[in-house]
Amino acid sequence: MRRLYEPEAYDTANWPDSHWRATAPPPPHCAPLDVAERADVAIIGAGYAGLSAALELREAHGADVAVLDAGQPGWGASGRNGGFACLGGSKLSDAALARRFGAAAAQEFRDFQDAAVARVAHNLSRYGIDAERGPDGEVCLAHRPRDWTRFRREAEADELELIERADLRAAGLHGPTFHGAKIAPEGFPLHPMKYVTGLARAAIAAGARLHGDSLVTGLAREGGAWRLTTATGTLHAAQVLIATNGYSSDDLPPWIAGRTLPVLSTILVTRPLSAAERDAQGWTSQRMAFDSRKLLHYFRLLPCGRFLFGMRGGLSARPDRLAQVQREARRHFELMFPAWRGVETERTWSGLVCLTGSLTPFAGAVPGAPGLFAAFGWHGNGVTPASEAGRRIAHAIAGRENTNPRLMQQPPRRLPLPGLRRTMLQLAYIGYGLRDGPMRAA
Repeated sequence: MRRLYEPEAYDTANWPDSHWRATAPPPPHCAPLDVAERADVAIIGAGYAGLSAALELREAHGADVAVLDAGQPGWGASGRNGGFACLGGSKLSDAALARRFGAAAAQEFRDFQDAAVARVAHNLSRYGIDAERGPDGEVCLAHRPRDWTRFRREAEADELELIERADLRAAGLHGPTFHGAKIAPEGFPLHPMKYVTGLARAAIAAGARLHGDSLVTGLAREGGAWRLTTATGTLHAAQVLIATNGYSSDDLPPWIAGRTLPVLSTILVTRPLSAAERDAQGWTSQRMAFDSRKLLHYFRLLPCGRFLFGMRGGLSARPDRLAQVQREARRHFELMFPAWRGVETERTWSGLVCLTGSLTPFAGAVPGAPGLFAAFGWHGNGVTPASEAGRRIAHAIAGRENTNPRLMQQPPRRLPLPGLRRTMLQLAYIGYGLRDGPMRAA
């Protein structure tokens, strides 16, 4: 397996010490693939995209589906993210998307994002998943005066709700580094482990076969079908979907090499905050929030009273290097929420999000490989687009039209000098840090 980070990033024997893992019922234990099996469709990856595709293939098409995962459902990004079911999926702005792909394609992608938010809400209702859905709306906080000026312009065009700096405390969104906020009405927070576990149980109930602890180490054409190899078994299938996102290997298949850029993200969760502590800081809202920095911070007050704070950064999965990033995350947390400097961190963990060379997601057929499909590259916002794209790619796998946005069906570009991706990422972090500037009181 050819992967970008150290083995610790992919060690499925060790679960992250996450708040989600500690507060969710155990996921269904899925036995390894230990024999030679056949299926109509093989799916690699039991996350949001893979499980959504499995559900659609079973429910709408009656296909025989087997899902293989290197760990167990919820071990990867789908069980360790911040729980933001929101708009997103690309690192390009709406204007940049329109310039690159055209206004119609950009609007199609925006419509897809709206449908993706609705899809997650529908899944929670349809499958009876209690994922602690929070209040609607996503808050973006301006960390510089010029960002607040930009927010004002955007609000006029998009009819967004604005909150002046002087009114942030009354809205329960106060922090000394914020110059104001804009609120998009779409999206809601949730418990990501409960959501992915609910999808896994629904897929099993629908008749999909889920195999955990089944790292796919080989993928090859054989007799007009695909042969998937694990340490203890083999699976033959006419169609294959790769849905491993930031945990993908550069040689499975070789086509994917250099098209992804896995990026480390770190989250901490505090102990429960008392009402007095929340009032002291002026943060009492349970809406999901992030700031306007290029190296953004994302955060939210959980229903249990704990506070979640996450940030990008880090270039190594070695425990000592991750510990450095976790300390840096804590430093940023204290600068942004100084009333909570004495509040203990209860848990902290890290994981991989996935960027692509085109800065847009991909959900389509792999060129030159009959029957092979892939869905990846959610750019740190995978809860919603992965859920919807998985459903849509299932129809293409079943021989129907791929209704994912056109820009998502274009194979992502290869990153230049892919062997130096971590070096290039380090340079990008330096540049983004200079652009964002230091954190200071508004």
